[in-house]
Amino acid sequence: MPTRPWRSFERAAPDQSYVVLLTYLPLISARHIPRFLLYTARITAQLHRSRGLLGYSLRAEPSAKRFWTLSAWQDEASLQDFVQARPHMRTMAALAPHIGATRFIRWTLTGAQLPPRWEEALARWREEG
Repeated sequence: MPTRPWRSFERAAPDQSYVVLLTYLPLISARHIPRFLLYTARITAQLHRSRGLLGYSLRAEPSAKRFWTLSAWQDEASLQDFVQARPHMRTMAALAPHIGATRFIRWTLTGAQLPPRWEEALARWREEG
């Protein structure tokens, strides 16, 4: 699964600040990839219904068992509503024993700077590594 292009849901105001989240999810074993991809499809459906989502993209390196999400949200409250809702919350609990050290990196961008670029997001990931 290569990088999925940015998918927009709401138009951003150019001068407003938005929450951007990069999530890193490394699987411990390749045998969990099929289940992980099934859960990813369910969470993607949840994203499409989520209030406050401006857009998202997914990146995968299945051979290395490394997966990332990149999303932009109206505010922290919208992001937390998504994280605490089903199926996301149940999925993360089910996957917890099969995932290595996750990382969550937040920053803000203005609407004029959206969508976030993968190059910048991964540079932040490496810096905080």
